Amino acid sequence: MSKPINVALLGFGTVGSGTAKILLEQEELLEKRAGCPVRLKWICDKDLESDRGFPVPQGILTDDLDMVMDDPDVHILIELIGGIEPARTFVLDAIGRGKHVVTANKALLSVHGHEIFKAAADQGVVVGFEASVAGGIPVIKAVREGLVANNIQTVLGILNGTANYILTRMTDEGMPFDQVLADAQAKGYAEADPTYDVEGIDTAHKLAIMSTLSFGVPVRLEDIYTEGISRLSPLDIAFAREFGYNIKLLAIGRMNHKGLSLRIHPTMVPSRHLLAQVGGAYNACYIVGDSVGKIMLYGMGAGQMPTGSAVVADVVDIARDISMGSVGRVPSFGIPVDSLEPPMFMSMDDLRGCYYFRFSVKDRPGVLARIAGILGENNISINSCVQKGRGGQEGPVPIVMLTHEAVEADVQKAMKEIDQMDVVLDKTMIIRIEELDAL
Repeated sequence: MSKPINVALLGFGTVGSGTAKILLEQEELLEKRAGCPVRLKWICDKDLESDRGFPVPQGILTDDLDMVMDDPDVHILIELIGGIEPARTFVLDAIGRGKHVVTANKALLSVHGHEIFKAAADQGVVVGFEASVAGGIPVIKAVREGLVANNIQTVLGILNGTANYILTRMTDEGMPFDQVLADAQAKGYAEADPTYDVEGIDTAHKLAIMSTLSFGVPVRLEDIYTEGISRLSPLDIAFAREFGYNIKLLAIGRMNHKGLSLRIHPTMVPSRHLLAQVGGAYNACYIVGDSVGKIMLYGMGAGQMPTGSAVVADVVDIARDISMGSVGRVPSFGIPVDSLEPPMFMSMDDLRGCYYFRFSVKDRPGVLARIAGILGENNISINSCVQKGRGGQEGPVPIVMLTHEAVEADVQKAMKEIDQMDVVLDKTMIIRIEELDAL
């Protein structure tokens, strides 16, 4: 029998508990699949007292980080403390000591990924990061290995369960954003400070990782246009459904002759498409490759056991490679980190697509004509228009339009002019439309 592969776990919170539970309770199964014993030697955390819901063997739970890091018998370090520091320091320290690393830390990798993967390559060790994107969905392995024969053309993702849960409740129950968010926080689905989730920042971390993997270019957070869902109202949800769309917070990566377009924003997706039907806290990733065509991966994007499953999958992969003497067989991003090509990004101003506009205006004669005139002067053609209700001369009355294909720069110029009109009572709501073929 091959020698045991010893694992140390940093962080014994929600995901850490799930990871430890799988490593301890599935030890026999993991040994069969890895071809060698996989032993959880250490769990390191500041909290040694809380009940995690399962028995922890005597002698493996400690708060002595130095002892864990100094242990020469530890082959794999699992980092599940989150955040950028001190996680970055711990990861680089482990790599410097010749230990392999597994992490679910999308914030760390999206900011310091190139540094970490370069250090790992120099040391001849592996960094596993399946759990950093879409929780239990094996999207990293699918792109890096299963789709290796493809030039990836498009990546679309619903990558934040909290935002998708909020949008699903708004859609199904007609509830306003603030009310759904408060309820989600009360039930533990949303953080006390939900900014990262609802403003698209968490999704941007994940898109940065997915884009580097899919398109072979280094991506920084500032390269990604990011817009959240906090301004959406039940009116927008209702109008979208009337036009045959659902609204999702979508991560979009597209490569074309103009370069790479990376953006995150509320997006109207045709209701018939599978992406539009992904509800609750579930995640999905829709990928188009030049050989495979369209595929979609769907499942739980977060949570104790789904994310723990992804962490352990990386541990088993590394254990196999160690026991077979084939460490580094598959580069972290499918190609050596030094082979990542300098990106050519497409400007957001150059984006072409169809748009949804909701204007909040005073109910006065000629308002619609004035708005349509400004749109026409900026090369924006109206596809359909709906005006409902009468608010009296002081309004507000919603006017909703869908456009034919337009250019983002023209849209922004027109909106700036329209929002300055004396009859417009609030900033215009703009939602971009993705006209996806049925999958």
